[in-house]
Amino acid sequence: MKRVVAAPAAVDGRQFADPAFSATVIAWQKQHGRHALPWQNTRDAYRIWLSEIMLQQTQVAAVIPYYLRFLARFPDVASLAAAPVEDVMAHWSGLGYYTRARNLHRCAQQVVDLHGGAFPADPALLEQLPGIGRSTAAAIAAFSHGARAAILDGNVKRVFARVFGIEGYPGEKKVEDALWLRAEALLPQADMASYTQGLMDLGATLCTRSRPACPRCPLAPRCDAFNTLRTAELPVRKPKKTVPQKHAAMLVVEHDGHVLLQQRPGSGIWGGLLSLPEVGGFAPLEGPAAAIPVLGEDALLQAVLPYGVAESSERLPALVHGFTHFKLHIMPYRVRLARRLPLAAQEGHVWLARPQLAEAPLPAPVKKLLLAMD
Repeated sequence: MKRVVAAPAAVDGRQFADPAFSATVIAWQKQHGRHALPWQNTRDAYRIWLSEIMLQQTQVAAVIPYYLRFLARFPDVASLAAAPVEDVMAHWSGLGYYTRARNLHRCAQQVVDLHGGAFPADPALLEQLPGIGRSTAAAIAAFSHGARAAILDGNVKRVFARVFGIEGYPGEKKVEDALWLRAEALLPQADMASYTQGLMDLGATLCTRSRPACPRCPLAPRCDAFNTLRTAELPVRKPKKTVPQKHAAMLVVEHDGHVLLQQRPGSGIWGGLLSLPEVGGFAPLEGPAAAIPVLGEDALLQAVLPYGVAESSERLPALVHGFTHFKLHIMPYRVRLARRLPLAAQEGHVWLARPQLAEAPLPAPVKKLLLAMD
């Protein structure tokens, strides 16, 4: 069987130029690609930018309802820039990767302040804005202005790795640099929107991670992975690492139909969101997950003292939430207060009535926990 070799380390990508490749992608996209997504069929850079940010590390099906609700509340970049960050976070709540939402707000403000409320057409200028990387800048510019700029998101990396038989993990700099050379060299002279969308569509609908639909792919005749039976091996997967385990004790403090919440710091995990008060923060978990430390009654009452006088308490079932770099085991404790103290209204704490929780800017596991409670 033919062995696949890594792409040569080239000074430039001219040896990769292949007009037939882009022509194939464009023709396929026009006939078989996606054309009815909410952010398509527009040159509005605001809507395109919003969709590109939401689609980072998130599936299309999950993004669509958030995108539509977000647009209804923030119909243009000026309204987003003028909105309180808490409002932005509330409309992003549940979509995950909250740094995207903070950067989204900052980016809107810079577009208004530095560019007169219009997104630049130049990918290099777009890339200078918060939350916009090289590939995202190219996509925005291609869709809104037809700019000749290369994208290289996860879907496109997978297509290139398979079609051209590129070895190595695409996240490694040497491999990624080789992929960028090829991406630049393969750009067509025209019809950039169809070409860019075509690459995205191929990766999302045919050249999927598992069970790729190779017989329906227009690139199958030239695909190295397909023709050498290596679609399961390419692209090379990220080397596995042991996922760190952490645990946190969280307090569900209730009084008179209200729940106590605390705003998290602006940076870091769940930055800027409201969450449940924690006891001791996120701590490394030693041993099996079943051995999550449990707060004793005295420790629990001590933790609740700043908020009021406890009437009753119970330990709720543990939750598990996966982040990019670690897994968090949450042990929640429900405490009903007979009387609450004014201190809880200070230092970033807020009491919310239960009907307010559904629209509050809460981390997904916290919102799920609270909405499931009687």
